[in-house]
Amino acid sequence: MIKKTYGIDFLSFEDYKEIKQGNIEIELNEASQKQILQSQQNVAKIVASGQTVYGINTGFGPLCDTKISEEETRQLQHNLLISHAVGVGNPIKKEISKTMLIAKAHALSKGYSGVTLDVVERILLMVEKDIIPVVPEKGSVGASGDLAPLSHLFLPLIGEGKVWDGDTIISTKDALAKHNLQPLHLSAKEGLGLINGTQFILSHALNGLEKFEYLLNLADVAGALSLEAYEGSPRPFEEELHQVRPFKGTLLVAERMRNLLKGSEIAFSHADCGRVQDPYSLRCMPQVHGASRNAFFHLKELAEIELNSVTDNPIVVSDEEAISGGNFHGQPLAMVLDYATIAASELGNISDRRQYLLIEGKYGLPKLLTESSGLNSGFMIPQYTSAALCTENKTLCFPASADSIPTSLGQEDHVSMGSISGRKFNQVLDNVERILAIELMYACQGLEFRRPRKTSPFLEEVFAKVRSVCPKLEDDRLIGDDINNIIDLLQTEDFKHLILKSL
Repeated sequence: MIKKTYGIDFLSFEDYKEIKQGNIEIELNEASQKQILQSQQNVAKIVASGQTVYGINTGFGPLCDTKISEEETRQLQHNLLISHAVGVGNPIKKEISKTMLIAKAHALSKGYSGVTLDVVERILLMVEKDIIPVVPEKGSVGASGDLAPLSHLFLPLIGEGKVWDGDTIISTKDALAKHNLQPLHLSAKEGLGLINGTQFILSHALNGLEKFEYLLNLADVAGALSLEAYEGSPRPFEEELHQVRPFKGTLLVAERMRNLLKGSEIAFSHADCGRVQDPYSLRCMPQVHGASRNAFFHLKELAEIELNSVTDNPIVVSDEEAISGGNFHGQPLAMVLDYATIAASELGNISDRRQYLLIEGKYGLPKLLTESSGLNSGFMIPQYTSAALCTENKTLCFPASADSIPTSLGQEDHVSMGSISGRKFNQVLDNVERILAIELMYACQGLEFRRPRKTSPFLEEVFAKVRSVCPKLEDDRLIGDDINNIIDLLQTEDFKHLILKSL
């Protein structure tokens, strides 16, 4: 196992994926340990000096003017966690909770939050031992940090809340007993350092980025298969065309389409068919898929910055100064998450249009992709499902970051709603995966009518994988089962590795 020191080091998106999957062992480096200890000492000096500093010896939010005695500072941190753990709804995915732990530990290890070394080491131990807290999905407005989700995330530090034990949920008390651990007693500033921050938003962004990256690659493959089934032209993907409008995403998708079609018998067998242009959903894949890729690149860039940032408040910079500011505000990620949500939704929109082309009954394809229509409905209805998913995605594209409801008696009078942006992003991605599964089913059925000609070797490999769970449709059957089988196939590591071969 690779070891990577944690803290001062920069964590990339790729590092995060390896840590989450357990391929990289993490430990605090010496520089981070020193910085954390110094920051804790700075807080202790501030408390002993009697000066008033928000979050260290005051109440929180609208209670920022209420001074707390030195004796009460420990109880204040405990109360902060239990009073703010008011999230509702279903638990977020266990892997997103784990990502929150990873992201928070990295932020705290920068040494500006005033927490103790014991707290950071306990968080890392929870990642190592797979003691992952249960976090409700709803309740954050994304601007004083993700207060409610982070409170739930760190209840286990003080012996409260619930955690995942494999795929089941158990009490923290049982989990601590299982691992021979005792609850921690938080010191001044630690509670606020734990629950201020954007780790709920960030973790949804990181989780979504992983899936978005895969679906972008899958959309190119599905689109190439549909092009072949429709006997579409490969000319719109020629490099000369795209060099005169050289957006990064467009260039990349055009190159991928050329590579995906390399060696195809179908692609060049109809060069003189007389058709002048294909519909946009085929011809404009580089421009549309490419625009979605540009959104992916933008979100990835900002998520990496956030992953390596300090987002709590106040920031302890010395034993005399703690700066109270707004690093916890989720707007930088909220806006780009809304943009990425639209970009992901567009992958589904254009896929749905390609599906419609394949069932129209043109250019040698039978209507509804069945030779026995009338008695059989063929592939009429799956496109209804795709259309429903597309419209659901469109309703999820309203930008949550365009809304703001004041909280905390007006102290927090502008909020990002970035937690909702992150959740919507992941919902849209799940729907796009289902839409692309339906397109793959259609495209593979369409290819049956181009035999004995074959598509490219790579696309034939994808075709064979889909056919292993979804045989050619001759007469009506439970196509819903076929769709679910393909969705399951798309989620296997084997199929994901196959799609990676197309890069």
